[in-house]
Amino acid sequence: MILLFILAFVAALNAENLQKHEYENDRIVKLPGQPNSPHISLFAGYITVNEAHGRALFYWFFEAQSLPDKRPLLLWFNGGPGCSSIGYGAAVELGPLRVAKKGVGILEFNQNSWNKEANVIFVESPIGVGFSYTNTSSDFSNIDDKFVAEDAYSFLVKWLERFPHFKDHDFFISGESYAGHYVPQLAELVFDNNKDTHNYPYINLKGFIVGNPETNDYYDYKGLLEYAWSHAVISDEEFYKAKTACDFKLENWPSACRAAMNIVFDHYSEIDIYNIYAPSCPLNTTSSSSSFDNVVSRPTGSSVTTKLHISNGRMRPGPGGYDPCFSKNGEVYFNRKDVRDALHVSTAGLATGVKWKECNDSLFRAYKYRVFSVLPTYEKLIKGGLKIWIYSGDADGRVPVIGSRYCIEALNLSVKTPWTTWFYDHQVAGRIVEYEDGFSFVTVRGAGHLVPLNMPNQALSLIQSYLYGHPLPTHR
Repeated sequence: MILLFILAFVAALNAENLQKHEYENDRIVKLPGQPNSPHISLFAGYITVNEAHGRALFYWFFEAQSLPDKRPLLLWFNGGPGCSSIGYGAAVELGPLRVAKKGVGILEFNQNSWNKEANVIFVESPIGVGFSYTNTSSDFSNIDDKFVAEDAYSFLVKWLERFPHFKDHDFFISGESYAGHYVPQLAELVFDNNKDTHNYPYINLKGFIVGNPETNDYYDYKGLLEYAWSHAVISDEEFYKAKTACDFKLENWPSACRAAMNIVFDHYSEIDIYNIYAPSCPLNTTSSSSSFDNVVSRPTGSSVTTKLHISNGRMRPGPGGYDPCFSKNGEVYFNRKDVRDALHVSTAGLATGVKWKECNDSLFRAYKYRVFSVLPTYEKLIKGGLKIWIYSGDADGRVPVIGSRYCIEALNLSVKTPWTTWFYDHQVAGRIVEYEDGFSFVTVRGAGHLVPLNMPNQALSLIQSYLYGHPLPTHR
């Protein structure tokens, strides 16, 4: 009996050492251009999500700067579809190591990194984004929300197997833009599978938070049009023409609606639709002709080239949203061989001669937009007791605050705390409405599509409040 106990103990110890060894293989000692201080514990590598097809998602993980064994685990997605959570979330927005805007090849410490409050995983999803890949080319003809959610769930399960010491941590999912689809649908899959622990591992999901999220096509496009008019982007005549011609509930927009919305986006070609009050970037001064028969680069002096194409009868501005004065340096940095080697990038992930890009336009064009609305998912998960927040930068014209307010109104929730101003550093930071059953809506004044980039202090305050239940300050 004693011998059996010893053998079992040794087997368990060996298994633990093997697991520890596996995640230690992903540890990064230091990245090229990384500042010497402060100390940051970081890992990067691949999780195979489908053995048969050879699909693998690339991740970059930062332990919390303090008490990582006690702080929650936060998974972050960027949207697009087709845009990199490494290039956006990690290296520009909320990660601790940002690609410097000045000085190519240099990383700088982000004083407002979200890993001050949580252990943060950034994953490049779906396959074809950044360093993530598949060995089965036909996979790209099947990518839709369901495909993405199932791969993300497989990633999460296997990541927790590699990092077993985080299995019991409170777990939250987060993201922005088209991750407004990714995040709630992954949360729903985790929520459903948690009910069947005979076949699935239990994941300690507590909730999700999304910023400027695409949620419901009707309300999102209605909000986009009304925002353009109410913020003096388009004329009264152009607004009423589009309002008359368009019924955004339709699966296919009629030609008159497309023509009217074409005019709206033509005006946005002059400024940054993702942050309408931001100055333009001098690096981006290209122009081209326009046609909705094809994907086109719109004339722009703004900080992002707006691309549009017709999908499911709707015109969709292409992936993008952050300043290419940042993205130019990001692309240079992540295409360096010494950086790829330090990040443990596989040659399968990005073949020799192929460049890493912040957004994969081909994937964006190929994506199957089959989900009109994720509001039913919200209703289900709110009733299921998850803590759910939506936050919205109020200077975003692409997924504007107006559309998000329409979406929330459609949920028909009971208000707990009405529209209230919240403050940061004695200034108005935005507004907050708290509803029953753990749902809240927060605006961030002056922020565009990428709140953690535009208003980093306020964004850090917001995520701290969400994760730990500390109320946002409502007095100056």
